[in-house]
Amino acid sequence: MTDTHSPTYSGPQRIFSGIQPTGNLHLGNYLGALKKFVDLQEEGWDAVYAVVDLHAITMPVEKGALISQTRQIAAAFLACGVDPKKSIIYAQSSVKAHVELAWIFNCVARMGWVERMTQFKDKAGKDAERASVGLFTYPVLQAADILAYKATHVPVGEDQKQHLELSRDIADRFNRDYDAPGFFPLPEPLIKGPGARVMSLKDGTKKMSKSDPSELSRIALVDDADTIAKKIKKAKTDLLGDMPSDKEGLEGRPEVENLVGIYAALSGETVDAVLKQYGGQGFGVFKPALAEVTVNHLAPITQRFREILDDVSYIDSVLQDGAERADAIAAPVIREVRELVGFWGA
Repeated sequence: MTDTHSPTYSGPQRIFSGIQPTGNLHLGNYLGALKKFVDLQEEGWDAVYAVVDLHAITMPVEKGALISQTRQIAAAFLACGVDPKKSIIYAQSSVKAHVELAWIFNCVARMGWVERMTQFKDKAGKDAERASVGLFTYPVLQAADILAYKATHVPVGEDQKQHLELSRDIADRFNRDYDAPGFFPLPEPLIKGPGARVMSLKDGTKKMSKSDPSELSRIALVDDADTIAKKIKKAKTDLLGDMPSDKEGLEGRPEVENLVGIYAALSGETVDAVLKQYGGQGFGVFKPALAEVTVNHLAPITQRFREILDDVSYIDSVLQDGAERADAIAAPVIREVRELVGFWGA
């Protein structure tokens, strides 16, 4: 595959994405990312997937927990069907290009660009002055993650589009500052298919999150059938009546829309088909059906996940092989960057 994403860029198409090794992965991670990774793999994309442990330390991490959490995320990639022979799976910190390129990009990016990133304000909260500098500049590291591999596409949710736009700005500025038109591509977002944004089971206006204090807000990939059924039974709906029969009936009902979207994504049906089947019926009918669909879809993944977690040597072999293959792509890019910048010994 080849394409042009800036006026003169003509390199191969490549996907990059990463997941932080913090907390248990949940249904939102699966539908919004992991399932899409598998779908893209089957479409034949050249893909690089990182467990972004450098990003993880922008917030406090329990001592000694990072390695086991990294292995857990790698195991989740594998359990969900990402094939390490077709795609690269590795730990971000094992490839030095990320850190070196991030520093160079810190010197290319402008304060005003980074200050506009809304996620820093969300994560830092009222105590922004006590937040780490890394938390402030991590969107620049994200740009380095993507561009170290000259990735042309990034599977992202709506909440990450702003960071991808920053990556495009940095790539364009580097190309112009160092008189290297088309050296870096301007990466484009891949937002497609159902489940791109799965919301909390307790609040349909908030994204499902590992950091939510309520376990009932999310379905973890390690949850058993009884736990899944319990969480769906307790999922918030509303007092506006039974299930609507068409999409117009979902307006102003974010919790119901979220549950219908989850059913559609896991069953492979359209939202219209789900509403046609359950429209006019109560949630006492729909929720058990949703629980059944969810359990049937996730049970094989959960079983495989637990099996892989017990085989540490296999996980480590995948990460080691992935690191070597990732470095083989990134190292030549960094050599060219050093030459363009003019470092001694480049």
